[in-house]
Amino acid sequence: MGILIVLLILLFIHIHGNNHHKEARGNSLSCDLFQGNWVIDDSYPLYNTSQCPFIIKEFDCQKNGRPDQLYVKYRWQPKSCNLPRFNGEDFLRRLRGKSILFVGDSLSLNQWQSLTCMLHIAVPHANYTSVRTGGLSTFTFPSYDVKVMLSRNAFLVDTVNESIGRVLKLDSIEGGKMWKGNDILIFDSWHWWLHVGRKQPWDFIQEGNHTYKDMDRLVAYEKGLKTWAKWVEDNVDPNKTRVFFQGVSPDHLNGAKWGQPSARFCEGQTVPVFGFEYPGGTHPAELVLEKVLGGMSKSKHVYLLNITTLSQMRKDGHPSVYGHGGHRDMDCSHWCLPGLPDTWNLLLYAALLQN
Repeated sequence: MGILIVLLILLFIHIHGNNHHKEARGNSLSCDLFQGNWVIDDSYPLYNTSQCPFIIKEFDCQKNGRPDQLYVKYRWQPKSCNLPRFNGEDFLRRLRGKSILFVGDSLSLNQWQSLTCMLHIAVPHANYTSVRTGGLSTFTFPSYDVKVMLSRNAFLVDTVNESIGRVLKLDSIEGGKMWKGNDILIFDSWHWWLHVGRKQPWDFIQEGNHTYKDMDRLVAYEKGLKTWAKWVEDNVDPNKTRVFFQGVSPDHLNGAKWGQPSARFCEGQTVPVFGFEYPGGTHPAELVLEKVLGGMSKSKHVYLLNITTLSQMRKDGHPSVYGHGGHRDMDCSHWCLPGLPDTWNLLLYAALLQN
C-alpha cells in the first residue's frame, strides 16, 4: 500500500511538472498566452539600456533618474504554459531575407525600439544600420538580410490637407500602398483618436460625402478600423504576409480603476496590479477592435496580440515623470525600456514559433 501511494505521488509530480513547464510553441498546444499574471524573475531585465545606444531618451527611465528598479523584474506568466525564452538569433534566422513593418503611433515606436534592442543584444557583434527617412525608420541586420521597420501612421486611415483644413478621412487608406510587399505587418492605432485641442491633428472628419466637425471617437475608431480591415482583405495574401494587430495599449490616468483613487496618475507606482484580472474592466477600444477583427472574412489571418489586459496590470511600467527627467511632464501612456514592450515582443516571438 505504501509503495502504491509513493508511485501515485511520483505520477502526480510528473504530470504537474510537465504541465507547468510546457512552452507555448507548436500549434498542438492550446494555451491562452494572454491570460496570466506577473511574477518576479531575477533573470530580468532582458537587457540594459546601456547596451542599446539607440533607445530614445523618453523611454530610458533609469537614465532619466527613476529611482526604483523592481518594475524591470516582472515576467509575464500565462496560466497554463510558459512563454518561450526569447532567442534573438533564432528570430533573425527564421526571418532571414524578410522584412517586418510596424505601422502605428508612438506605441508602435515603443515596441519597435524594444525589438531592435532585443535583437541587437542577441547578436552584439553583427553590424546594423538605422536610418530614418520622413516617417519611415529602417533598422537592418545585413548579415541576416532582415529589416525591422517602423512607419509612423497614427490613424492608419488618411489625414489630408484640404481647403477647409486638415481632414481625417475614415474611408480612405492611400497610406496602405507602402505596406505592400512586406513579410510581417504589425499594426497599432488608438491613442491619437482621443486627442482634442492643440494635440488634435485634424479639423474635420469625413466619411463619403459627409463632413463632420467631430463625432464619438469610439465610433470614428470603429469606422477607421473597418476601412483598414477591408484593405487587409483586399491586399494581403496570407500565404505571403503575416498580419498582426497590437492590441490597445492602455494608459493609467485614473487610480480608481486599479483600486487606488488617491493616486496622482501613474506617478510613484512601483508594483503591478496582482492577480488575473484588472479591476477597471475591459478597455472599450479593445472591444471595438475585437468586434472589427471578428467581422473580417479573413479574421483568422490576422493575429491579435491581445496585450491590453496584461498591460492594464502594469500601472508601474510608465515613465511617469521620468520620461524626460526633471519632472517636466507626466507620461502614463508610453512604457519604460527595458519593460513591458519586451513582453509584447516575447508574445510576438511565441506567435511566430507557432507557425
